[in-house]
Amino acid sequence: MIAPGFAGVEAQLWLWLLAMIRPGAAFVAAPIFGAAAVPLQLRIILSLAIGMSAVSSVQFTMPEGGLASVAGIALIAGEVVAGLSLGFALQIGYAAAFIAGETIANAMGLGFSSMVDPLTGNPTAVVGQFLSIIATFLLLAMDGHLLLIRYIVASYDALPPGGGLMPAGAFQAIASFGGAMFAAGATIALPVTFTLILVQLVMAMLARTAPSLNLFAVGMPATLLAGLVLLAIGAPVMGEAITDALRQSLDMVQTLAGG
Repeated sequence: MIAPGFAGVEAQLWLWLLAMIRPGAAFVAAPIFGAAAVPLQLRIILSLAIGMSAVSSVQFTMPEGGLASVAGIALIAGEVVAGLSLGFALQIGYAAAFIAGETIANAMGLGFSSMVDPLTGNPTAVVGQFLSIIATFLLLAMDGHLLLIRYIVASYDALPPGGGLMPAGAFQAIASFGGAMFAAGATIALPVTFTLILVQLVMAMLARTAPSLNLFAVGMPATLLAGLVLLAIGAPVMGEAITDALRQSLDMVQTLAGG
């Protein structure tokens, strides 16, 4: 026999579990929150705190068979898809910096040089790591992490738990936005990459006019030095472009949160 004071504990625990799903899925896919350096316990606490405040503001009913039933599994699937969509939309804009860094690193001849990315735990080019750090600082400076939490809470009004999956047009919008952010990453890297290609053309002409010139001994340092100088010159412009990409990704998250 269950004591009267603990009669509603099981129902409350199921409610807490449901409230954690959407914010937790968003944090797994989103930058900063989904970093490998962020402890799992912290993500769980944040998911519970945000989810409980959001769930308490909407009206919904738990499935009669609980979350372990067919209706409960469908409800969980809808919450997971909604959370992953919100976090992944922000991650797409954040990835524009990685695309630009990989392109510049390959043009500079640093494609072989890599560092461990603290966000994903995977090796990435050093230039990509540099631009990802800039993107992280810019996202924090524009309160992107707070805006993500705000949009997650707002998504419960348009997409309450049990309201079904996200509309099919949302996935098409995410795919189109991914193509736009890929183009944005290439645009960020275009000035530096184009100038490095010109430097390599000059090195090729020097190799043709002076066959005895050791191209590998001269071309590699020249390209590397030119790339470092161009990165220093173009850092403000690239920062503005990365900020614009992050702002567009936050706008996409807001659009998805509105249903």
